[in-house]
Amino acid sequence: MTPEDLKFSEAHEWVGATADDTARVGITDYAQNQLGDVVFVQLPEVGQRIVAGASIGEIESTKSVSDLFAPVSGEVTAVNEALVDQPELVNSEPYGAGWIFEVRTDEPVAQSVQGLLDASAYRSLTEQS
Repeated sequence: MTPEDLKFSEAHEWVGATADDTARVGITDYAQNQLGDVVFVQLPEVGQRIVAGASIGEIESTKSVSDLFAPVSGEVTAVNEALVDQPELVNSEPYGAGWIFEVRTDEPVAQSVQGLLDASAYRSLTEQS
């Protein structure tokens, strides 16, 4: 399932607008499936400046440790504290309760996500894998 209202990075993060200049970010269903059971999420710090494409944390599963990349640039405004005690939410609800952080983007979200994939392009990417 790939929600049509989100944008996607080639590194398997999703971005959804919550306001004109704020976006919510998580990893895709495809990514959590590839990782296996998530046991730890290293969250970015609230107030941290992030740059699109840069590693900003890690996601640890029973299979491996993977970098978490920033799909857009801006300032982290919130993190999903529930993941501290329930990292498995990334597996069970990757597009819902398993979100990872929110970011105030440097420009309106619609502009910030222009270089990202739409749902159709993301599905094509994952079907090639």
